[in-house]
Amino acid sequence: MGDPLKLENQLCFPLYACAKEVIRAYTPLLSPLGLTYTQYIAMMVMWEHKEISIKEMSEKLMLDSGTLTPMLKKMEQSGWLVRRRSSEDERVVVLTLTEAGAELKQRAAEVPLKMAQCVKLDSQEAQTLYYLLNKLLKTL
Repeated sequence: MGDPLKLENQLCFPLYACAKEVIRAYTPLLSPLGLTYTQYIAMMVMWEHKEISIKEMSEKLMLDSGTLTPMLKKMEQSGWLVRRRSSEDERVVVLTLTEAGAELKQRAAEVPLKMAQCVKLDSQEAQTLYYLLNKLLKTL
């Protein structure tokens, strides 16, 4: 590969640039819903689980609670979820999807299809990329 400090020889740079561009492509699709990309992936977790602790959310999204807490406060102010202390363990904060949060799912239903149209990969290439990225995540 030649000089290991040349930008063109770095695996990290195309990963970084692709992630940035993918999030940029999501922005016009999510803005009308009032969501940022990070809020969108948090809502995906909420739509799937309906109720989840902040710790579990943090693990699923690979985000620390310092990043999640201010975002979740904003999402609560938007009426999409409710934060409350667990009755079993006061140290645990539980997130519960609200009716407004559940309704947001219908409004977001077209986002994955529209994003798939932006990504010019066939289904086999997309599956391979998904597999490789998850393999990389597990090794880091």
